Formats: sequence, C-alpha cells, structure tokens
Amino acid sequence: MASLSSFLLAAAVAALLVIGSYATELTFKVGQGSSTTSLNLITNVAISEVEVKEKGAGDWTGLKESSANTWTLKTGAKLKGPFSVRFLVKNGGYRVVDDVIPEAFKVGSVYKSGIQLK
Repeated sequence: MASLSSFLLAAAVAALLVIGSYATELTFKVGQGSSTTSLNLITNVAISEVEVKEKGAGDWTGLKESSANTWTLKTGAKLKGPFSVRFLVKNGGYRVVDDVIPEAFKVGSVYKSGIQLK
C-alpha cells in the first residue's frame, strides 16, 4: 500500500506542477520615454486595455497601446504616484493592482502585479 500511496502523491504533485506552469505573473516594465509627465508601460503578456489611477485621483486614465504590449500615457502635468493599474485580461475581465508603480519609478524597472495569467 505504501507504494500505491507514494505513486498517487507523486501523480498529484506532477499534476499541480503542470497546471501551475501555464500561468505567468503579469509584470509592468517602465519603458523608454517615461518621465514626470509621461508613462510607458510594457507588459510581459497580452492584455486588452490598461488604465492608471494617480495618487488621490478619482478617475482612471486610459493608456494608448502604441505597439504590442506597450501602453503610453502622456500628460501636460506632472504625474503623481504611486499608480494603481486596472487592466482587461483577454477573455477574463478587469483586474486591479493597487499602488504597483511607485512615484519614484525608474526607466527599465519591472514591477510585479502578483496576478497570475494564463
């Protein structure tokens, strides 16, 4: 019986590894051209829409997709972080990550969302 139990346990662990391997954590990389009045975000997976909410703002501001997985916000005013991000997952609904991009973001920095996408 011990060998059957060991086999079932190994099969269950293998199944969990296979299921978990299909998910990727969404990240936001701050791209070239980002400044105090502009924010370029590059995602590591395809998503349909991206909006940000600046610190203290009541509304979300949509970013424009400028190339594949690259989202841009340009304003005439200084941006106020930290930034929360709301995005639409293809065939999966909206998700929100609060305060994921800090006010003192740096070009090239990658920020993890904590959200696994398939």
